[in-house]
Amino acid sequence: MIRLSKRSVSTLLRSGNQSFRVAAAASTSRSSPSATDVKRSDTESRWYSSLTNGQSKNSGSFAQLNMKTNWFMGYRNESSAAASDSSSQAPPPAEKFEYQAEVSRLMDLIVNSLYSNKEVFLRELISNASDALDKLRYLSVTNPELSKDAPDLDIRIYADKENGIITLTDSGIGMTRQELVDCLGTIAQSGTAKFMKALKDSKDAGGDNNLIGQFGVGFYSAFLVADRVIVSTKSPKSDKQYVWEGEANSSSFTIQEDTDPQSLIPRGTRITLHLKQEAKNFADPERIQKLVKNYSQFVSFPIYTWQEKGYTKEVEVEDDPTETKKDDQDDQTEKKKKTKKVVERYWDWELTNETQPIWLRNPKEVTTAEYNEFYRKAFNEYLDPLASSHFTTEGEVEFRSILYVPPVSPSGKDDIVNQKTKNIRLYVKRVFISDDFDGELFPRYLSFVKGVVDSHDLPLNVSREILQESRIVRIMKKRLVRKAFDMILGISLSENREDYEKFWDNFGKHLKLGCIEDRENHKRIAPLLRFFSSQSENDMISLDEYVENMKPEQKAIYFIASDSITSAKNAPFLEKMLEKGLEVLYLVEPIDEVAVQSLKAYKEKDFVDISKEDLDLGDKNEEKEAAVKKEFGQTCDWIKKRLGDKVASVQISNRLSSSPCVLVSGKFGWSANMERLMKAQSTGDTISLDYMKGRRVFEINPDHSIIKNINAAYNSNPNDEDAMRAIDLMYDAALVSSGFTPDNPAELGGKIYEMMDVALSGKWSSPEVQPQQQQMAHSHDAETFEAEVVEPVEVDGKKGTQA
Repeated sequence: MIRLSKRSVSTLLRSGNQSFRVAAAASTSRSSPSATDVKRSDTESRWYSSLTNGQSKNSGSFAQLNMKTNWFMGYRNESSAAASDSSSQAPPPAEKFEYQAEVSRLMDLIVNSLYSNKEVFLRELISNASDALDKLRYLSVTNPELSKDAPDLDIRIYADKENGIITLTDSGIGMTRQELVDCLGTIAQSGTAKFMKALKDSKDAGGDNNLIGQFGVGFYSAFLVADRVIVSTKSPKSDKQYVWEGEANSSSFTIQEDTDPQSLIPRGTRITLHLKQEAKNFADPERIQKLVKNYSQFVSFPIYTWQEKGYTKEVEVEDDPTETKKDDQDDQTEKKKKTKKVVERYWDWELTNETQPIWLRNPKEVTTAEYNEFYRKAFNEYLDPLASSHFTTEGEVEFRSILYVPPVSPSGKDDIVNQKTKNIRLYVKRVFISDDFDGELFPRYLSFVKGVVDSHDLPLNVSREILQESRIVRIMKKRLVRKAFDMILGISLSENREDYEKFWDNFGKHLKLGCIEDRENHKRIAPLLRFFSSQSENDMISLDEYVENMKPEQKAIYFIASDSITSAKNAPFLEKMLEKGLEVLYLVEPIDEVAVQSLKAYKEKDFVDISKEDLDLGDKNEEKEAAVKKEFGQTCDWIKKRLGDKVASVQISNRLSSSPCVLVSGKFGWSANMERLMKAQSTGDTISLDYMKGRRVFEINPDHSIIKNINAAYNSNPNDEDAMRAIDLMYDAALVSSGFTPDNPAELGGKIYEMMDVALSGKWSSPEVQPQQQQMAHSHDAETFEAEVVEPVEVDGKKGTQA
């Protein structure tokens, strides 16, 4: 064999005159199947005809294939003379083959890949029965003779728990022998799809059709739970009833005429499932009823299940012999028959799908009471919803939906990260598909919204992977989210303010989470937010109300984040703003600060954190600032030198009026509130906290007496120890009042005690009294005096006192 370089290969491939021959042509011909292998029985060929459809594309000669691709398949280059001879010869004719398949294995792969949950077998069989009834109803319009044998259109399910057998019977169109062969003998061939095609081709076909199954594999879901399936069917087009029988692990089936008089049916189809050993629990009548209510509650035809019932009746009680003797002795006493109540048990058909799909009705015809009743029944609730939205979407994607806002949060007010809810029930043409979604139809922050979505565009055999990749689902999600916001906005605009207060109390955190996760809907979320403020500490206000109350010269929306309203309104950052009458939002929940920072602005007004540096209140006086900076500039440098790396800088504050100093965060770092929250996280990384703390700026109030004394201390004696201790204590106090946590609380306590000792020394105690004075005072207090009595006397006839 000639070895060629890459350059030679590319040269040969570009020239169209060289020919190549497959080296393994002989081995290919030897491996071709024989005529005996190609031949199969009619029955077997029908099983896998759906894969080949009886056709195979002619690939043509190998010379027509791409040469660059074929180089890697084992070609060799012959001499130019041989190539010229071979090019003149005609290419050998291509042989045509059909794909072969192990039918039992193929059916097992199809069924188990489409259906991950075994209980959907009943949903599929009921859907097929509904289609059969729909077909009969359509055809009976032009041919009433088809429905004369059994006028009632219904589905009946009988479960034999003891023998593990489920029987499903419908009074639909039934099947002829040939239809049995075509529909049940060919995988993925749908009789419904053929019927719909005939309807489209017919000029008389008008109106919407509600046929469900169009893929031809729903029937085979029966083999998820059954190892043997028997289908008895009678079509009004035929006088005979036929029985189709197949087993799970077999590649063949049987069809025969049903001659048993006891098993004959007027019209329709009866499917009997002989359950596998591990699936016999499905034969429980109560479970059958539960599956019907879950998956096929809104099928347009009545579904009856065989259920045990009971009624109470009174029966006579036999008299006691001793009591009988007493009654005989007293003939005058009238005898009364004694009875007792017992429950009589019996079996009968029970209508299972009583609830009607009100989303198919015109919204103008449905009352609020009907919406509330449907909500309580569909979601097992006992309270009425706060709001509902009934709409139909047409155009690129068609679906109907009813959405509800529940009155309370079922999982608790603090649980906003649980997106594994079963609040949205997806239906395809009234057949339940799933309620287990992971954000495919609604984002996580709207997971509290409940409702039903009925689509005509999604396939019935939908799976999680199909939902994630489906363009239809993405369009549905956008429209559902938009309608949900319209519904919540309607609650906020309601005259009854208590309704939205109740909603916000239960689901306010969900909307704040939406500010973080859904940037596309910021304009819809922001008007729904509510916060306390410095001018409304008892009632929450909206951002629209805040903007309306803004001062004419105000350019931003101010906020402060804290752990409570009390700590927020007493923070030193608000002093100057309260004097100016500027309103400040109080963000008192942990998620508030991140949510507001994600919004960035509202109605062209930026959100500004007043606890961070470079706060602009719009009242700058450059001359005054220059004079103050000249007076206190060196003092600021002195304080910075004392504090060292604790602060990034020391500046003159424009936000203080009564406090001597405050510690503000850097513009791009964490606030004190955020730093506190991050430290409290169970998975907090102490190393990364140091990077995210950001810079801290120490601001002083030049009008405060303490700062004036500190300035005087610097001018007189910068090295005074008392002044140094005063700076340290002032920083620690600002650290606490600004919302930060001190690194060493014990040290701070010691400084406070020390300053208290100095301040309180001799304040309430007097100097020591001399011992002699104390003794004199004591003797003076102890000495007693006796009074002298003076008698009056007369002198010259006048009274006087005698000494």
